[in-house]
Amino acid sequence: MTLLAVMAVMTVFAIGLLAVAPSIQQEIQREKELESIRRGEEVAEAIRQYVEFYRGSRLPSSMDDLLEGLPQGTKKRQILRASAAIDPLSEDGRWRLIKADATSLGPFAKRVQAYNGGTLPSNSSPTLDRYGIVVVSALNTETDDEVESEDDDDLSLDLMTENTPFIGVASQSKGKSIISYYGIESRSKWVFTPLFRGTSGNRFVPNRGTRPFGNTRITR
Repeated sequence: MTLLAVMAVMTVFAIGLLAVAPSIQQEIQREKELESIRRGEEVAEAIRQYVEFYRGSRLPSSMDDLLEGLPQGTKKRQILRASAAIDPLSEDGRWRLIKADATSLGPFAKRVQAYNGGTLPSNSSPTLDRYGIVVVSALNTETDDEVESEDDDDLSLDLMTENTPFIGVASQSKGKSIISYYGIESRSKWVFTPLFRGTSGNRFVPNRGTRPFGNTRITR
């Protein structure tokens, strides 16, 4: 009888685990997405400092450029933590580097523009204007049909992870996200860049069908 009672308890316990497993998995994924956003925005801030230091004349060409820091007297000033250089969503931990051109930035800028009520937020620094104006000019001549669909699998993603001048980073992880970033519900289409920032509200919210974040928020 004791054995039967133990087996019954174990069965109930196993059923309970199966019931909560999906919510636990969703919670883990949500936390990974939150951490990816935090780190991505740290990288964006490091890029801003890097570009400002060189007065807009150069962009970082690898994550190492940001990790090495900037000259400050006889030492280096750190602008990026080592942990932020790793994307928690990518299998190899590498960020996808986003080039400063309309092809790479245009679709993201268009979504930010729509999320911000039709107005593209200004750059966080005038030094970045030379890079942002290329994208803005493209948006002024682009039609809505030319913007890639949110549901596109996008097998043509540029997987460059080093040795290319970049103005932002994105995850290599594809698929629908739990968190909506600038209204974007696809992880691979989140671009973390010092360009086009400063919307009037939160940059991310939980997608429909997921539980709310409580007090956890990232604001500008």
